[in-house]
Amino acid sequence: MLTTENIDGLLQRNGNVLSADGDKIGSVGQVYADDADGQPTWVTVKTGLFGTSESFVPLQGARLEGDDVVVPYTKDQVKDAPRVDTDGHLEPSEEDRLFGHYGLDGHRNYTETGTRGDAAGTVGRDTSGPTTDGAMTRSEERLNVGTERQAAGRARLRKYVITENVTKTVPVQREEVRIEREPITDANRGAALSGPDISEEEHEVTLHEERPVIEKETVPVERVRLEKDTVTDEVTVDEEVRKERIETDGMDDVRR
Repeated sequence: MLTTENIDGLLQRNGNVLSADGDKIGSVGQVYADDADGQPTWVTVKTGLFGTSESFVPLQGARLEGDDVVVPYTKDQVKDAPRVDTDGHLEPSEEDRLFGHYGLDGHRNYTETGTRGDAAGTVGRDTSGPTTDGAMTRSEERLNVGTERQAAGRARLRKYVITENVTKTVPVQREEVRIEREPITDANRGAALSGPDISEEEHEVTLHEERPVIEKETVPVERVRLEKDTVTDEVTVDEEVRKERIETDGMDDVRR
């Protein structure tokens, strides 16, 4: 449990509140102390866009780790905590809702002891309280709009194999047999009369032909890659903001 001796240092170190598994929940906002003994018991965590939302987290079981506070709760459990106004004091009904959310027992009143960068001190609960002066503070909400980067989709390249027919015409040659007859002349007479006068005889020739031979080879034809381009769109944000107005009662016009 944190003590009053290290509250001021905690608020001024600009630390964060971490979950039990080391995830950052948000930055330290305010510390609330028990009205009975003054011991710090609650811390608020600034979450959301620009830290505009604050959630209450019990300091029971919390520990300091450098400039950060580690609490025994998950990030989702803290962000789902009941919304309670950080107006400097916890009402009994507000305490009951927070206790029930975190599974704790107890019923005490807590008052803010300080905020990051401020000295610890008492804060008035309303305009009729004894600790306020004669002035009234008027506040209003301001709309702070920013952007956050998030994944919108995935694109991937995938190769697959298809089969298609390719037709090509290739010229081929073949041998055909034909009969040639030549008369007996003085030049071939010796060859013609070299055999027997009358005989049976066969003569054979071999015919050749060409056939297509198919070979396939794999060759690179192109390279394909994914590239990302950044485009800018305009998005209109429409949100309600609250403003306080101050009216006067019981004041009559005085004419001189």
